[in-house]
Amino acid sequence: MLACKDLTVEIQPAGVRILDRATAEFMPKGLNAVIGPSGCGKTTLVKAMLGILPSAGDVSYAGEPVRQSSDLLGKLSFAPQFSIAHERLSVAEALCYALDLCVRDGVVKLSRLDEILRRIGLSEHRDKRVSDLSGGQLRRLGLGLELVGDPQCMVCDEVTSGLDPRSEDQILAVLEGLRDERGKTFICIIHNLAKLDVFDWITVVYEGAVVFQGSLDALNAYFNIPDALHLYDRLNEHPIEYWRTRWGEELVCFESLEAIDAVVAPPAPSALAQTWTLLKRRALLFKRDRGYWLLTLGITLGFPLLVTIFAWDGIPQLRGLAMGAGGGALEQMEASLRYRVDALEMASLVTGLILFQVILLTLMGSNNGAREIAAERQIFEKERFAGLSAGAYASSKLIFASLIAVVQGLWMMGFVKYICEFPGASLPQAGVLVLSCVSMTAVCLGFSAIFNSADKASLLSVYLVGFQLPLSGIVLALPDMLVWLCRPFINAYWGWAGYFGSMRATRLYDAYRVDSNEWIPAPALAASVLLLHFVLGAVMVFWGCQRKRWD
Repeated sequence: MLACKDLTVEIQPAGVRILDRATAEFMPKGLNAVIGPSGCGKTTLVKAMLGILPSAGDVSYAGEPVRQSSDLLGKLSFAPQFSIAHERLSVAEALCYALDLCVRDGVVKLSRLDEILRRIGLSEHRDKRVSDLSGGQLRRLGLGLELVGDPQCMVCDEVTSGLDPRSEDQILAVLEGLRDERGKTFICIIHNLAKLDVFDWITVVYEGAVVFQGSLDALNAYFNIPDALHLYDRLNEHPIEYWRTRWGEELVCFESLEAIDAVVAPPAPSALAQTWTLLKRRALLFKRDRGYWLLTLGITLGFPLLVTIFAWDGIPQLRGLAMGAGGGALEQMEASLRYRVDALEMASLVTGLILFQVILLTLMGSNNGAREIAAERQIFEKERFAGLSAGAYASSKLIFASLIAVVQGLWMMGFVKYICEFPGASLPQAGVLVLSCVSMTAVCLGFSAIFNSADKASLLSVYLVGFQLPLSGIVLALPDMLVWLCRPFINAYWGWAGYFGSMRATRLYDAYRVDSNEWIPAPALAASVLLLHFVLGAVMVFWGCQRKRWD
């Protein structure tokens, strides 16, 4: 079954070994317990064998070498210490979406759902929200989520830790039933030594090394103790090298466990099917997250209203100046100093309002993407270990967040243009505002994919939005040497320039050019740069999702 030889894990750059040349082999079709004092390396051993932690040494599963966690996809599942599921889903919904992500056959999915609910004892709670489950029910749901792919072997990280005795017995009874009826293999990290009589095979880890493997009777005899409750006291009587040397001598005549045939992973759903499943689930979660969708709706409707409030006093003059074409505007300004002053004031108002719109859209983009991935990173990692494609996950996040950004950009352009009657073609104006919001959404989504902490991703996104205004060089003049060093990366500049560039055939544009010879790119060029920003953000998202970021 699952085995390792001379497995070592070091903390870099200090080079401290938290797992030191561990060698172990687990019993197939049985209950395996991994025990040891707190901090001894139990979880490190298991995660290193699963490829979750980088390690040196050899790992094999069913006789085949394991070089990375992807080698185990569909063959083995990992149940973390705490149930990882979306709290706003019901028990049945959580299992159904997990089945859709892992199982291709529709007939199998329907039959397996009822079987899993029955085995984990949650049939009568199938419509209960995950957030309303008790601790024991959450652990059983966690087991159910790992059973969706029908794996031969399941690794459970402290699956009974912190539970009351009754709930603990219920979890162990589920494992025993699956072992006896389905021939499943379980490798469980546990703390309760009084429950070792349930397990067929026991592995003792002490100070980063495996110092014993065998049955409970063999353990008591090997350590010369009356029962397992005296184990840790006996371990503390000698340094680790004593126990390592003693067990190393035993391994010379240690017989290997029964071998099993190579395990073939069943085909997973296509990346396109997984993407569609994730989008449906995200839409349902969005609908049920009242606080989040109210915030999104509030800023979507409120920010354009805020722009029009600031423009209110200047709207009559703006409408008068914007009428007609720009031809002859310079001559009129030279003839009438008052006209020139009014025109400059209106041009300043319009450019400021355009920039205000863009800054608010970048803020919306930050809200769309900053927490989207980081806040559910552990759920993603667990689902990826069960067969979810990282590309499908990244694509679903980009599609969902970008759709929100498109609606926000279109609403901002349409509302402000209707109220303020800004001149210029609507299509290029809508294009640059939408791309301003979409590109910032993608970049902040990239931060969310790279950082494991939602708070860190949000903070960096806020800083990025905060620096848009000064580094754009529109309101505050930058030194010449910094202008084109910064501007290619500043979303706000290209959003503003693309929008204002669409007004070239208007008096507002002519009025602005009286006092400014600054080059203003055409809307098409501005849109192209913003599209490049989106591509950069998308690359960050895909790269960040490919990296493993378990806690």
